Amino acid sequence: MVTSRTIANGIIRALLMAAGIFILLWLLYKIQSVIIYLFIALIVSMIASPVVYFLKRRLKFPHTVAVVVTLVFFLSLLAGFIMLFVPLIVTQSENLSLLDTAKLEQDFNNLVNQVNSYFTGHNIDAQKLIKQANLTSRIDFNFIPNFINSLLGILSGFGIGLASVLFITFFFLKDRKMFTVAAKKVLPEKHQEKILNSLRKINYLLSRYFIGLIVQMSILFVMYLIVLLIFGVQNAFIIAFIAALLNIIPYVGPIIATVLVAVLTMLGLMGPETQGEMLTTTLWVVIGFCAAQFIDNNFSAPLIFSNSVNSHPLEIFIVILASGFIFGVLGMIIAVPFYTAMKVVAKEFWPRNPIVKVLTKDI
Repeated sequence: MVTSRTIANGIIRALLMAAGIFILLWLLYKIQSVIIYLFIALIVSMIASPVVYFLKRRLKFPHTVAVVVTLVFFLSLLAGFIMLFVPLIVTQSENLSLLDTAKLEQDFNNLVNQVNSYFTGHNIDAQKLIKQANLTSRIDFNFIPNFINSLLGILSGFGIGLASVLFITFFFLKDRKMFTVAAKKVLPEKHQEKILNSLRKINYLLSRYFIGLIVQMSILFVMYLIVLLIFGVQNAFIIAFIAALLNIIPYVGPIIATVLVAVLTMLGLMGPETQGEMLTTTLWVVIGFCAAQFIDNNFSAPLIFSNSVNSHPLEIFIVILASGFIFGVLGMIIAVPFYTAMKVVAKEFWPRNPIVKVLTKDI
C-alpha cells in the first residue's frame, strides 16, 4: 500500500537526484577548460603513440626517454609553425594601414558593372537582378580589420592551454601501463576483459584516424600552396597551412578556409600597383581552393578515412551530418572518433546483434 510517507520519500529522492545532477553539470561547466585539455591531450597521445613505439622498438630508447623525445619533437614542430605566423601577422598589420575600404567597394562595383555588360550583351537583364539584390549596400568591407583583430585575440590565451596539454600528454604516454593496471582493479571482473579489449581497439583505430587526418591535411596543404604560389599570394606557405588546418572541421572548415584565404589574398594586394587586380586575383584563388576541396572531398578524404576507421564513406558522411545538426561544429569534429568508439564497444558487448554485425563487419 502506498502511503503519504512513501510518496514524500520518493519526491525527496527525486529532488535530491535532480539537485545532484544539476550540481554535477554545474561543476562540469566550471571545469570545461580542464575537460577540453584532457580531450586534446588524449588525441595528442594517440597521434604520438606510434612515434613512441618506433623510438622504443627500432632505436631502443627507454620508455620515458622515448616519451620526452616525442613531446620535444612535437613541440618543435609547433614552435616552427608558430614562427611562420610572425611574418604573416607583421605583413597583414602593415597592409591593414593601407586598406582603403572605399576603393575596395569601388573595385567591387566596377566588377559588377563588367559582369552586367557581359550579360547585357547576351540579352540577360542582370542590372535589374543586381538592383533587387542591392549587393554593395549589404557588403560591409570594414569586416576585414575586425576579423583579423578577433583572430589575434583568440590566439592570445594559447600559452596556458599548451602547457597544460603537454603536461597531461606526458603522463598519458608515460604511465599508460599503470592506468591499465589501475583499471583492472576498478573494473568489474565480469566485463573487465571486454572493456580493456575495447579500449585497446579504440586506441588503435583512433590513432589511425588522427594520423589519416594529418595525411589529409598534408595533401590539402600541398594543393593550397600550389594555388597560392601560382597567383603570387604573399605568405603562401603559412596561409596554406592555416587553411589546411581548418579542414579539421568537416564541411564547415573548408568554407571558413576559403573565406579566410580570400580576405588574406585581398590584404596582400593592398599596394597601389596591384590593388586594381585585387578582386580578380582573389576570385581565381577561391576557384583554385574550391577545386582542391573537390578533389579532397571526392577522392583523398573518403579513401583515407574509410581505411583508417574501417567505415564506409557514406556512413561517415551521415554520422558527421547528424552530429552537426544535433551538436553543432563541435559535434562534427568529434563525430567520427565517437562513432568509431561506439562501434568497437558494440561489437565487444553485443557481437551477435544483426545491426552490430553489419556496422562492425570490418572492425
